[in-house]
Amino acid sequence: MIIKHFTDNDLYKFSVMMAIQKMYPWSLVKYEFFNRGKTQFPEGFAEQMKKEVSAMANLKMTKEEKEFIKRRCYFFDPAFIDFLEGYQYDPNEVHIVQNGGELKVVVEGYWYRTVLWEVPLMAIISELYFRMMGIEPVEIEERAIEKSKKLCAIGADHSDFGTRRRFSFDVYDRVIGCLKKHSGTHFKGTSNVYLAMKHDTTPIGTMPHEWFMYHGAIYGYRAATAKALDAWVEVYHGSLGICLTDTYTTDVFYQSFGLKHAKLFDGVRWDSGDPLKFTDQTLEFYRQNRIDPLSKTIVYSDSLNYEKVKEIKKYIKGRVHDAYGIGTYFSNDVGATPLNMVIKLTEVRYDAKTNNHHVVKLSDIAGKNTGNEEEIELAKRTLGIKQ
Repeated sequence: MIIKHFTDNDLYKFSVMMAIQKMYPWSLVKYEFFNRGKTQFPEGFAEQMKKEVSAMANLKMTKEEKEFIKRRCYFFDPAFIDFLEGYQYDPNEVHIVQNGGELKVVVEGYWYRTVLWEVPLMAIISELYFRMMGIEPVEIEERAIEKSKKLCAIGADHSDFGTRRRFSFDVYDRVIGCLKKHSGTHFKGTSNVYLAMKHDTTPIGTMPHEWFMYHGAIYGYRAATAKALDAWVEVYHGSLGICLTDTYTTDVFYQSFGLKHAKLFDGVRWDSGDPLKFTDQTLEFYRQNRIDPLSKTIVYSDSLNYEKVKEIKKYIKGRVHDAYGIGTYFSNDVGATPLNMVIKLTEVRYDAKTNNHHVVKLSDIAGKNTGNEEEIELAKRTLGIKQ
């Protein structure tokens, strides 16, 4: 069994789950797997994956996990934590088909329930693929320790964001142990709630792209950013205050990110495009709104490695508080080629009485757009985006 612990998942999936329950409990959604790297999966992969998914029905949050969440996730209310204690995965929500080497995965159901599937499904796909291909990891601790020391040497505050595309749980566990031991105060935590508990560190995460994508589909693309941020504030009242900017491009985001939100949110996260251009754009936005950039944080998180972190940090020169969320470079840099894959929302309904709406994401890189092509073009025309 690959997923052995209920909280072997990213914090942001739990945080958006509570927000969904409070704001949109009747909404139904559809998620789909996108194989960006065109990986060919071995014969019998789907059947093995189905067994892993079926086994997740037996996962339950332990008392230890509950106490950790109560202690470290102060922004969750008691009713939600009790809900998690009683939650069970329903494998009937997941549909897996394999044709030759092509894998199709679809998740459908109430949004407040199905939201937890994305991360563990990707972790299963990744670990199962390497296992069935007979690929063994190399230099697990050695590489992790070297990275820790190099990042500390340049004063880079870093967190782990590597659950989804990890090589395996065992590799990931060992890497987090190395980061905790060798990075000192520069290691700020991990997105993985279970490993945060095991290694006594901070669970890290805020909101996902799907939060903005849902609001765009339901309320319109021009209103999406403001509606999504207002709803988040209504749920969390200022906690979990780092917001994504690139769901419909950063240019569009800053047209809707007004003074109120700029004051309320602790900072922003860069997740696609040119990080240096993004830095300049963000600093200029804060200056125009008479906000000291040093009072805010930029979290950088797109395909980072040591060289990219070093470049960004050198460019910033202490002009803003910077932090780095590093994923695959930590959890799957052990001699294998990581899978290039995502699972994204593709359709949403406000409730069972309404029609489905296509859901799209327009990142700061055209090649990372996801969703129905006609809807992508509609969103781009609506927002005046030329890519």
